[in-house]
Amino acid sequence: MHRTMTGQPARTLWAFGATLAVPGLRLMLRRRAGRGKEIATRLGERWGEDATPRPAGRLLWLHAASVGETASILAVLEALARKTPALAILVTTGTVTSAELLALRLPEAGLAGRVIHRFVPLDVPAWVGRFLDHWRPDAAAFVESEIWPNTIAACRARAIPMMLLNARLSARSFARWRLVPGLAAGLLGGFASIRARGPADAARFASLGASLVRETGDLKFAAPELPVDAAELARLRALRGGRPVWLAASTHPGEEAMVAAAQGALAARFPDLLSVIVPRHPARGAEIARALAAPRRAAGDDPPAAGGLYIADTLGELGLFYRLAPIAFIGGSLVPHGGQNPLEAARLGVALATGPHTDNFAEAVAALAAAGALTRVTDSASLAAFVAAQLHDPGALAASGAAGRRAAHRWAELPEATAEALLGLLERRA
Repeated sequence: MHRTMTGQPARTLWAFGATLAVPGLRLMLRRRAGRGKEIATRLGERWGEDATPRPAGRLLWLHAASVGETASILAVLEALARKTPALAILVTTGTVTSAELLALRLPEAGLAGRVIHRFVPLDVPAWVGRFLDHWRPDAAAFVESEIWPNTIAACRARAIPMMLLNARLSARSFARWRLVPGLAAGLLGGFASIRARGPADAARFASLGASLVRETGDLKFAAPELPVDAAELARLRALRGGRPVWLAASTHPGEEAMVAAAQGALAARFPDLLSVIVPRHPARGAEIARALAAPRRAAGDDPPAAGGLYIADTLGELGLFYRLAPIAFIGGSLVPHGGQNPLEAARLGVALATGPHTDNFAEAVAALAAAGALTRVTDSASLAAFVAAQLHDPGALAASGAAGRRAAHRWAELPEATAEALLGLLERRA
């Protein structure tokens, strides 16, 4: 329910009739809260209710669906804060993990007092209306693929200028949207600007009827290095000693078993090898640890003294484990999910592998592969072969990491340019 342009067009149509099922939507949100997917004390935000006062002066609203989109705009938020100290910034997200990420990262960036976080209301006209009437944003930007019909209509009715930021549209979604060209053109026509992350995305949006499309580059290429607790990194390095370590990052269901199989295949040649699994959703950590009989970080366990598996199921510590492990597999790619962001690891000089399913980050994967910084794997056997090859050849490992670091620092100027574009969007409301 979070991404309309990357899902089937039919899934967007529920929003037009959502008011007919408001009690069911409220019940759904309460059930999600019971499963830890919503915060029970903040459910009011999901139906547009908020007692928090609106700051005085101009307010810019940015919406990012989940963790990846949220991380991609952190540098933009910093640039906005530097350029316009008086501007109030409201960031909405749709997931608990993205809210937790902001709670960690905003203070580190000195933005805790400048940026307000709220959960986005579901695309029900009355709920969106309450949200907009309370916050009265002077401009709105939606990150990547967040296009909700009622939200767009409500913003247009209030003359709120809108931008689609780091816009993306996969080939599969494009084919589906071509089946409903009138709906697509109507939605995209509501944006004052569409800043597409790459040429393929720009061409697809233009083909669907968007008239103000620019190819600007991918903000994920411009993100800063992930933060790290230096003292904890030093402690874990001391515990590791001289043992080799590799990491399976942002894994999804089905991938942990393949990582464990790769570890088993590697154990004969590298008996002291430590394999760290960081699940994409930390809440799955206990389940994974039980299935693999492995210690887990969220339970207070340290990595095993001998070789084996370790489940790092804490939020916001990928920067720690990417610095601990020079070799990484990026998850969501051995199962048909679309892949997770490989640039965070590449930016830290890590040698990378992904599976075949990387549509979500096709351009980043292509750039890293062209630079010699990324290897494709297809199963546990090829994953084990990749790790073994890196461990056998430290020179090749270092060269791959250095190539990835260079490739991942493309478009370093993009956050500043994006901040300028957002300030220009605000002027449309002046």
